[in-house]
Amino acid sequence: MKNYDAFGKILEDLSNLYQIPGNSEMKAKGYFALQALEKDLYSMSLLDRTQDVNRVTEVLHGKVGHLVPRTGGTPMNIEFYISPYQVLEAELNPGSQVCGIKTVVTIEGTDTLHKLPLSPLLVDSKAGEDSNPAFLPLTDEFSMDLPAFFVLKFHQPIPMSSSSIEEIQRLTGIQITGLKLAPLYELIVQSTLKEKCSEDLSTQKSCFFVSLPDCPKHCYFINKGSEKSDLAGAFISKIPFSHPKCVPGVIEILRHQVAYNSLISTCVSEKHINEDDSELLYFEVVPHKNTSFSVFFLHPVKENLACVLIDVITSREVQCHLHLNPQDPTLNSSDDFIAKAVKRCMSVPVVMRAIFRNAAKVKADSETQDVEADTKQKPEPPCEQIMDSDSLEESLSVAGQQDLVVTDKPSITEGPKENLSTAELETLRDHTEKSSTTVSTETLCRVEESNSTASTEAVMINK
Repeated sequence: MKNYDAFGKILEDLSNLYQIPGNSEMKAKGYFALQALEKDLYSMSLLDRTQDVNRVTEVLHGKVGHLVPRTGGTPMNIEFYISPYQVLEAELNPGSQVCGIKTVVTIEGTDTLHKLPLSPLLVDSKAGEDSNPAFLPLTDEFSMDLPAFFVLKFHQPIPMSSSSIEEIQRLTGIQITGLKLAPLYELIVQSTLKEKCSEDLSTQKSCFFVSLPDCPKHCYFINKGSEKSDLAGAFISKIPFSHPKCVPGVIEILRHQVAYNSLISTCVSEKHINEDDSELLYFEVVPHKNTSFSVFFLHPVKENLACVLIDVITSREVQCHLHLNPQDPTLNSSDDFIAKAVKRCMSVPVVMRAIFRNAAKVKADSETQDVEADTKQKPEPPCEQIMDSDSLEESLSVAGQQDLVVTDKPSITEGPKENLSTAELETLRDHTEKSSTTVSTETLCRVEESNSTASTEAVMINK
């Protein structure tokens, strides 16, 4: 064997499996417990699996994601989330292996005793009456108190909200120690910049410039909130647990959190300074409790504040609400249209570009109707939403992905020419800071009244 480094890594990983306090017999029991867990997790991965299931479906919908068994000292790993851009890349390049977010399954020694199974507990690899896996009771016959627990470990720490951390702890019954609370958005920004290999990982940065093809450059202000419980979070590098039944629930919580983080991260780039004099569209991202946030912006036609509220219900379900001043013209983007666009691309800039494109179409048709009215001609019927399936596919193209955070290309200004002065920008920030967890009371009170005006018959995406 010439690959001594790889061989040494295997030996190191094998040695790590036995890092449990106690004598050799106790270490052997810990290894048996890990084997039992791995067998149960593998059996769970086979539940509801069909012959034609693909890897991406397993990653996003499998009870334990896409599972790869342990080989020698290389731990079992679980891939549990992959972004729409990565899915598209995999579809366009069949030979490529696009990797999503993974966690490894192992065992670690502790100062306290935990009851761990020494043999598989899953019953007949069939789900129970509530569609959840059924397990044998954890009796003395099948378990033993050991100074160890199982852990899901991450290659890179994951920013998680305080509420998600508490939910996991209730599920596992084991506290996650060593947490350092900070504003969740600050952690997401720091994690995103690290992924982009940015040299500047300063958590003080809150203004980012994002470029997309065929639209003005976007400027995003990330309102990081505070360390209050609803808006705080911490980096999680491992999750301890003691029973295989905890894993599906933990995986679902992780998917939910990562989907939310992914949306926010699309507003973050390495560019903190506008390097040219190109036209800019300004947005402010404001966190709310749990996994919802608002994107504030100036109405493309009027100068009033508008807002898109995005609520990430689960990793597979998103609800969106567009709030406008009742006196402002429609943006021709229904709530359902925006929600479908978010789920298809999971990118705030791409969705905002779609909204501004629809608004530009409304403005152009309105101007045309005014001209025709002046010449006493019959006006044309109102426009339809312009983002059909093909245009959304274009938004998700690889070229669109590559241009997502590139700022050295000239922007093509198809949208409304709305440049903000410094005074207007301060007004936008003042309005946003006053809306802590909801949009303004006035807008919310009158939004129902304006729904019939703000929504038009949409040409939706049926895919």
